[in-house]
Amino acid sequence: MTSKNFKQALFICFMLQIKSAFFCSNLFAQGAVTTSELGFGIGGANYTGELAPEYRFLNNQPALTVFYRRDFTAPITLRAGMFGSHRIVNDNTIGDHSYNLPLPNYRQAEMRLSLLELSGVVEYNFLDYYDPAQAVRFSPYFFLGLAGTFYNVQTRFDNAALKNSLEEPYRTTLTFAIPIGVGIKYGLSKHWNLGVEFGARKLLNDRIDNLRGQDKRISNPFDKDWYYYNGISLSYTFYKINCPPVYRLKPGLLD
Repeated sequence: MTSKNFKQALFICFMLQIKSAFFCSNLFAQGAVTTSELGFGIGGANYTGELAPEYRFLNNQPALTVFYRRDFTAPITLRAGMFGSHRIVNDNTIGDHSYNLPLPNYRQAEMRLSLLELSGVVEYNFLDYYDPAQAVRFSPYFFLGLAGTFYNVQTRFDNAALKNSLEEPYRTTLTFAIPIGVGIKYGLSKHWNLGVEFGARKLLNDRIDNLRGQDKRISNPFDKDWYYYNGISLSYTFYKINCPPVYRLKPGLLD
């Protein structure tokens, strides 16, 4: 390598460092910087189905989540996550008048459910959230993906007639769901992020509460069960400055 080429290489490296310090948005636009996040969240898990036909906020039970997120393009991020929860639901979960109806009173059912979800989703960010040159980093987002759900469930009945015919021991099942939802990201600092999210999961079966159309007098055979997660999260962003293409294509350029 000649002295002239070496000086040119040093000058290019120097200019890249200057550019990364003062013109970060251009670096992001050109794909010179990629980001990834590691985070955790706390919130509530909920369910709708035969025992809870409508979403009821007071039915939320504690849930925890961890996730890894990586940017793909300026508006698109990919996220892998896991969340788990344990809950008990019955026909009079919070005892309001809307559930003091003939069907719940006839069933007298209680569901004990534990679940663990592994998911992969695509997030669409409506604003350029990962540009650190912005004074305030903020963006609403939408997500859609696929999840595998392990759940352990038992449904009990105080009605003796249903207890003898429908009550089963605990059952562990793997099924699939489609996560869909919305959220908001807010940058607390260059590395720390705060998030708020609400998401629904459309189950691909109708068995999560063990009421799946065995008897049309006690269940709806035409409606799939859903479960939900809503909560807040804290994550840490890692930044990576990528090697410019000229050096990737010619690895010996600085030799």
